[in-house]
Amino acid sequence: MMLRKWENLPRFMRNEEVRIYYEALQRKKHSLLLKRIFDIALSAVLLVLLSPVFLVLAVAIKADSKGPVFYRQIRVTQYGKTFRIHKFRSMVNEADKKGTLITINGDSRITKIGKLIREKRLDEIPQLIDVLQGNMSFVGVRPEVPKYVKHYTPEMRATLLLPAGITNVTSVYYKDEAELLDKKKNPDMVYINEILPEKMKWNLKGIKEYGFWREVKIMFMTAFVILNIKR
Repeated sequence: MMLRKWENLPRFMRNEEVRIYYEALQRKKHSLLLKRIFDIALSAVLLVLLSPVFLVLAVAIKADSKGPVFYRQIRVTQYGKTFRIHKFRSMVNEADKKGTLITINGDSRITKIGKLIREKRLDEIPQLIDVLQGNMSFVGVRPEVPKYVKHYTPEMRATLLLPAGITNVTSVYYKDEAELLDKKKNPDMVYINEILPEKMKWNLKGIKEYGFWREVKIMFMTAFVILNIKR
C-alpha cells in the first residue's frame, strides 16, 4: 500500500490540515506495505475457512425475510472513492428507504436473524471481500456514507488517506452507538454534530500514531469486545 504523491491527492484533500497527517504516514511506508500484504493474506485465508459460515448465514437470512443475502450500501473509502460495501443483510429489504441511514437501538427494521448476527458482528464478515479487493483494510476508519462525509471538516478529510476499515478504536469505544442515538428526535443530526466529531478525534489520533503492531492490538481489542472477554 503506497500513498499517492501529494500533488496527486484529490483537490478537496490538499489542505494544510491534511498535510500534517500525510507527512506522518509518509514516514511509515514500509509499515503501510506490510499492512496491505497482511490484509491480502489474512482475508484470503479467512474467506476460505469461513465459507461454511457464509453458507449457513445466507440460508438463514433468506429463510427469515424477503430480499437479497447481502446489503450493498455505497460507502466512502481512501481518497474519497466510493464503493458498495458487502454486509449480510440484517434489516428488512430496502431499509434505507424506510428510515435513517444510521441504526438506533431497537430499530424496527432489524429482522429476527439480523438481531442475532448484529450482536456478534457477523453481518460484517462479508467485508473480507472488500479487504481482498483493496476497498477496505482490517483496521481503519469505518466507512461512512457520502451524506456524512460531506460534513467532514478539512482536518477530518485526513482520515481518507487510508482505506476504510472493518474495525478501529471507535468500533470498541462506540460499540453501543445505537443506544446513544436511541429516542433522539433527530438521530441524524445528533450523529453529525455530537458523535461523529468525537469519533473523529480518535480516528485522527490513530492516523498520527499509525503503526502495524498497533493495528494488530486493535484487532485483538475488537475480538475481546465481541467475545465479551475482559482484559
